[in-house]
Amino acid sequence: MAQLKEIRSRIASITNTRQVTSAMKMVSAAKLKKAQDAILRITPYDKKLHQIILELNQGEGESPSVYFENRTIEKVLVIVVGANRGLCGGFNANVVRKAFNHVIENHPETLKQKGIDFLPIGRQVEKVLKSREAPVIGEANDLLNDFSFGDISKFALMLMEWFSQGRYQRIEIVYNKFKNAAVQILTTDQYLPIIKEEGEDELYQSGAVDYIFEPSQVEILETLIPQSLKMHLYRILLDSNAAEQGARMTAMHQATDNATDLLRELRTTYNNARQAAITNEILEITAGAEALKG
Repeated sequence: MAQLKEIRSRIASITNTRQVTSAMKMVSAAKLKKAQDAILRITPYDKKLHQIILELNQGEGESPSVYFENRTIEKVLVIVVGANRGLCGGFNANVVRKAFNHVIENHPETLKQKGIDFLPIGRQVEKVLKSREAPVIGEANDLLNDFSFGDISKFALMLMEWFSQGRYQRIEIVYNKFKNAAVQILTTDQYLPIIKEEGEDELYQSGAVDYIFEPSQVEILETLIPQSLKMHLYRILLDSNAAEQGARMTAMHQATDNATDLLRELRTTYNNARQAAITNEILEITAGAEALKG
């Protein structure tokens, strides 16, 4: 009977856990839909703004903007975007692993000179980075609380200031790019200096469009580039948020399925043990009755 009581306790516990994981799955699914809608709204604007500044920057000689300057790399800032909460599978651990591998593969000399700094966005990522004794210069976890464009703009302005003042010669962002609910693509994005994305070289050929600037080219770029960088960072955080919700929904779905399978096994075990106990009781009663007859 003690064994039956233990199995009943486990069944009750797993049933409660399954209810929790099922509820979390539904909440993540609702948040994922909102996150997808936000990405669909912001992505065309982000890409078009990026295209405009690249076209405006075309011309002979050096770029008129400091944000296009390729300098000798002495210090690199790697921003790692994750989540404030867990229960989303390998979402946070994978992005930290990607960041370390990227630094080792692309900045080995800078790494030897201790010129790599990490800046986490997400409490879970911050914990992993600090546990590995990475050079963490701070955190920006509050950006993930409500995805306020105003707060993200202030953070983007701080990054632009660090770059323009020469504190860092390159700023890169590592994050999970949303593909679908079950798949997140680990992505490294060079935030500063601004570069052409893959496949853009043929689109923006020097002299392809003859512009008349009013006001000057420099003034237009000085106005549009900060707006583009703010919007780009905003889009990256929205992308990561959608990937997080997808990863959590998938993890909770798998957890719910595993709980269902475990409950099925436990109920089978419970029924077998209960039947065995009943059979033993019947045998004992039968044996006692036979003994009385004898």
